[in-house]
Amino acid sequence: MSDLTGSPPEGGPNLPEYSVSELSFALKRTVEDNFGYVRVRGEISGLMRARSGHMYLSMKDDKSVLDAVVWKGTAGRLRFQPEDGLEVICTGKLTTYPARSRYQLVVESMEPAGVGALMALLEERRRKLTAEGLFAEERKRRLPYLPQVVGVVTSPTGAVIRDILHRLRDRFPRHVLLWPVLVQGDAAAGQIAAAIRGFNAIQPGGPVPRPDVLIVARGGGSIEDLWAFNEEIVVRAAAESEIPLISAVGHETDTTLIDFASDRRAPTPTAAAEIAVPVRGELLATVADLGRRHGLAQSRLLQERRRMLESLSRGLKGPRELLALSQQRLDDTGGRLALGLRAIAQAKHRELSEVAAGLRPTLIRREVVRLHERLQAQGERALRAQRQRLETQRQRLATQAMLLQTLSFERVLERGYAVVRGEAGGVITRAAETAGGMGVRIQFHDDAVAAVIGGSGSRGVGGGGGGGAVAAARPRPKTRRGKESDDQGDLF
Repeated sequence: MSDLTGSPPEGGPNLPEYSVSELSFALKRTVEDNFGYVRVRGEISGLMRARSGHMYLSMKDDKSVLDAVVWKGTAGRLRFQPEDGLEVICTGKLTTYPARSRYQLVVESMEPAGVGALMALLEERRRKLTAEGLFAEERKRRLPYLPQVVGVVTSPTGAVIRDILHRLRDRFPRHVLLWPVLVQGDAAAGQIAAAIRGFNAIQPGGPVPRPDVLIVARGGGSIEDLWAFNEEIVVRAAAESEIPLISAVGHETDTTLIDFASDRRAPTPTAAAEIAVPVRGELLATVADLGRRHGLAQSRLLQERRRMLESLSRGLKGPRELLALSQQRLDDTGGRLALGLRAIAQAKHRELSEVAAGLRPTLIRREVVRLHERLQAQGERALRAQRQRLETQRQRLATQAMLLQTLSFERVLERGYAVVRGEAGGVITRAAETAGGMGVRIQFHDDAVAAVIGGSGSRGVGGGGGGGAVAAARPRPKTRRGKESDDQGDLF
């Protein structure tokens, strides 16, 4: 290499030569060996969550920017969700990324930079969830007055569960189901949300009783200790719970986001037990007092109604006075009933006498004679009509017989005509149907004879051509009326 003047730099030919990779990895070893683990404070910028689960971000202050990466395993252990603009303190190892000639911080732990940052994050999350309606009053459900089963989500080893059980035993012993969870640490939020959803997933009537009310409880601590109850997963699980939920996290002055999403907030776990159930002794005293007051009220009501009945009864008439008018009306009606029956009987007797007067034998015989004459006249008319109808049918039948005789082909034969039949018995009506030497049968008026068509022409019988018929001398037998026994042929 040479400078702008064209002269070689000092010691140029004697400098060692590196490849790009050798130099990059040499710088990587130098950075990692000299810095190792560092603790860096800065504001998150350009946060990106890859589908692989890794997070890439930049940490910046007013003068510089440092790239950082949070591997998937570390990202799952963070106690809060990093966001752009949040000031954090990251602990990790400084290294380089040779593919881009950049150095970066591999984050192994991350925490907000002070309580102020946590409170800012908490306020931002509270505004976000409020805008979604998770803290709305109309979403909150009423607590049951006397639950049969109480579900508790808390640590099984702390004093919280003992305080709740002791308070429930003093006030009103109930069946308690404990879902043990961590109440502090990275895995606490997931376990608490899973416990709330697990209680809601229990089906009524199953082997495990479904709680009527839930208590999510934890003792006091710093904001970092209570941070699991500010996570979105816990707040959303509390808001989605179908079972009424009481939050009892920390002391009276401690406030977490689950307090806004729960149906009722208790200042302490002990107070949550007091809210969940009434005092048994007070309840018994109240029931006894209500029973006594109910008895007194019933007694007073009966006395008042008795006095009212006595007052009203003074204005009522006696039974005899009430029935006297009806009895008199009954006697009057009974007397008029007897007279009415007698009058009706007399009227019916008169009607019967009038009808009986019209039933004399002479009148009956006269009516019988009249009806007999009428019936005889109708019979004669019917007989004459029947005879006239028969005569009409007889004349019609004679006319049809004469017409049949007139139209018979035998009458035609009497006028000199004949019927020629072939060997098969069919009637021959055209000369074209005959041939020389053909045997035929000629039907005359009185008999039928056999003949043969003569000549070679087709008109040997009655035609204008040559050839005549040669009749056989053997007539056919006649019937009783002088006719052949064959069936009558068709003239037409």
